[in-house]
Amino acid sequence: MSIIIALCRKRIWIAGLFAVLSIGAIAQMEPHAMGFMQFMNESMDRMDNGMKSAPMNGDVDHDFVTMMMPHHQGAIDMAKAELAYGKDPVMRRLAEEIIVDQQSEIQAMQLWLTKKPTANPVGQK
Repeated sequence: MSIIIALCRKRIWIAGLFAVLSIGAIAQMEPHAMGFMQFMNESMDRMDNGMKSAPMNGDVDHDFVTMMMPHHQGAIDMAKAELAYGKDPVMRRLAEEIIVDQQSEIQAMQLWLTKKPTANPVGQK
């Protein structure tokens, strides 16, 4: 039994060490990097919530589109974070391209939704 207690204490000690090191790493992060991480975390949360709350009706094509739109918006938001905080010209150019491409694809999906018949029973194509 004493071996189990010793192992538990060691695990607690290791977990505490990781917590201290993590707090230290966060404290040493530059404010600029902290702002970027906050921006990214918020955009990921919005994307996840948007995908989870997408209106689904059992039509695979419809459901795909309604979930992909918040996914694409998440990519746009993350690209905006790169533009706000990033310095590398190649990555900034990629972020600009992502914004243009993803916006265009969102518009195509929105147009498809307006042209799609509203009723398509589950299980039918």
